[in-house]
Amino acid sequence: MRAPAHRPVSRRALPRLAFAALLAAALPFGALADDAAPDSTIPAFANEVEASLVRAIVGLSQNGLRHALGEIDVALAKTPNFRLGHLIKGDLLMARAGNPVAFGPLAASASPGVAPLQDEARARLRRYLDAPPRDHLPLPMLQLAPTQSHAILVDTARSRLFVFANRGGEPHYVTDFYISLGKNGVEKRREGDQKTPLGVYTIVSSKEKLPDFYGPGAFPISYPNEWDKLHKRNGYGIWLHGTPSETYSRPPRATDGCVALTNDDLRRLSRYVDVGRTPVVISAGIEWAAPDRWQDSRRDFLAAFEQWRADWESLDTDRYLSHYSSHFNADGKGLAAWGAHKRKVNAGKSWVKVGISDLSVFGHPDGEEMVVVTFAQDYRSSNLANRTAKRQYWSRDQGHWRIVFETVIS
Repeated sequence: MRAPAHRPVSRRALPRLAFAALLAAALPFGALADDAAPDSTIPAFANEVEASLVRAIVGLSQNGLRHALGEIDVALAKTPNFRLGHLIKGDLLMARAGNPVAFGPLAASASPGVAPLQDEARARLRRYLDAPPRDHLPLPMLQLAPTQSHAILVDTARSRLFVFANRGGEPHYVTDFYISLGKNGVEKRREGDQKTPLGVYTIVSSKEKLPDFYGPGAFPISYPNEWDKLHKRNGYGIWLHGTPSETYSRPPRATDGCVALTNDDLRRLSRYVDVGRTPVVISAGIEWAAPDRWQDSRRDFLAAFEQWRADWESLDTDRYLSHYSSHFNADGKGLAAWGAHKRKVNAGKSWVKVGISDLSVFGHPDGEEMVVVTFAQDYRSSNLANRTAKRQYWSRDQGHWRIVFETVIS
């Protein structure tokens, strides 16, 4: 017999209730012990609506259907337009009657509209049941510039947007939000492909007076950037934005390429946005590292960058050029043309000093070991002085960090 609704449900009975298929798809059952709370790595909830949703599903085996229904009612009282919440409530009620439907094995085939909501539930659950350890740091963020008070990291594989605060150049977790991405996935390459781009961008403006479709506002990002253009990627209008007023949230794959949040979450996100300065790193999966390993990765790259700077000052052109990849490109110049230009310039100088400030280093998703470096360069020599902003793309080449692309930015 099925356990009464007012009593905790045993692991043996759980498969006959709602969410058996969902939990099996999200994580192995072993991720939650019958007699234990969820793993201590689970972070604080980004908002109470999601908290109620996750507590209802995760707590089903410990606390029973009555508790789960109570949690869902809390979520729906706050957001009556939350489609996933209504679907889960309906399934819980059907489960109480002995016939769960929304997350049963035939639900998606019987009703195609259910599958996107199942995907949303999985994405939201996975964030809390498969979270990285709290002390781990994201490898795509190795150095924040002093002018970047916060940074945004989008994990497209998890449909999640993370916000980090800058503490002495190191990222410190602040909060995170569920997001929707392009209908056709990621790696945008052309206009109209309905894909979300991968790369390192900056929020370039803020828009408020928009059609209801975008919610309370939008934050356009700098797609296509110089790296995208180099690789013939086109399109425009990639924004972080909200949802229509009658919609609380959208499925994980539902936009034309933008990153969409709930309207409440977009308002929360706006607290951390500094237009023209806030970086947005969009990656197809994030590698999280223990603090020691993260520091080692950071030191490894910063040492290579400092050696490049020092070798430039040395006026030893061969040493300086050893930091550039054979595939290097800058303003249409390959390595041979770049080297000839630098030899000619250095021949007319008796000394060079290169100052670096406002340095940021972010991992780039185009390569497992590729980083984007942005900095202010204070160049002084025996016959010239100038200050410019630069961006470089470095990649591992035969075990060494080398520059593959370099440009001056405004």
